[in-house]
Amino acid sequence: MKKQIKTISWDTYFMSIAILSAQRSKDPSSKVGACIVSDEHRVLSLGYNGMPSGIDETKISWERQADSELDTKYPYVCHAELNAILNSNHNLKNSTCYVTLFPCNECAKAIIQSGIKKVVYLEEKYPDSLQDIASKKLLSLANIKVEKYNGPVLKFEFEEPNE
Repeated sequence: MKKQIKTISWDTYFMSIAILSAQRSKDPSSKVGACIVSDEHRVLSLGYNGMPSGIDETKISWERQADSELDTKYPYVCHAELNAILNSNHNLKNSTCYVTLFPCNECAKAIIQSGIKKVVYLEEKYPDSLQDIASKKLLSLANIKVEKYNGPVLKFEFEEPNE
């Protein structure tokens, strides 16, 4: 008999890809990543939170608070889930979205419209916010399965190469 080789679970694998994708974000306070996979365990798309393509990021604030909301990042940043949906060249029907932060209501709408049928999230920072409450209601009404990821979390540490 062959010795069985241990591997990480599919959930751990895909959540780890979402965590790694989050490291591409330039947001200094919230790095979020998403990985969309088919029911055959194939990666369909990746995304992370950031400014829209082609925008000069030096002309927009990354601040969380300011005198005017227009001077914060919130009206401008594209969320990881939306970027993953928009980055895909695949039919996302019946796919699963692994995301490092529970989706807001705007991303929930995009998830529903794209045909994603399951969301696996790592953490929920704002469970009592109107956005998260609305998101939960939307996802429930659309019969989208939502699960909190409870597996191991891989930590990534990067070193700059010697020049």
